[in-house]
Amino acid sequence: MSTEDLQRLVEVAQLITAARDAMSDEIVTRMAGALSEGLTLLDRLTRNEGLMHLLKVLDRQDTQYLLIALSDAVHAASQEIPAAPPAVGGLGCMMRVVRDPGVLEGIRLMSVIGKHMSHSLREQHRQGG
Repeated sequence: MSTEDLQRLVEVAQLITAARDAMSDEIVTRMAGALSEGLTLLDRLTRNEGLMHLLKVLDRQDTQYLLIALSDAVHAASQEIPAAPPAVGGLGCMMRVVRDPGVLEGIRLMSVIGKHMSHSLREQHRQGG
C-alpha cells in the first residue's frame, strides 16, 4: 500500500467516526426502526402475488402509455372540473355529455376493462384461486 492509500483509509475512518459521533442514540433507534419497518413492508409486498403480477403488467410499454394517458387525464380533469359551472342534471344534460366523443371513448374503455376483469375473476374462481 502506498502512503496515499493509507491516507485515504485514515480519512474514511475519520469520516465514519465523525458520523458515528454525530448520531445520537435516538437517531440510531429511529433509523433501525424505519429500516425494520421498511424490510417488513418489502417482504409483505413481494409475497403478494397479485401485486407482483400487477407490477409485471405495469412494466409493459403498452401499459405505460395507458398510465401516462391516465395521469394526463387526471390532471386535465383537476383543471377542468373547478372551472366548469355545476352540472344542472337531468336527462338532457346527460345526453349532451354522452354526445362528446371523448366521453364515449371513456365509457368504452371502462366497459372493456370491466369485461376483461369479469372474465379474469371467473377464470380464477374456476381454477380455485
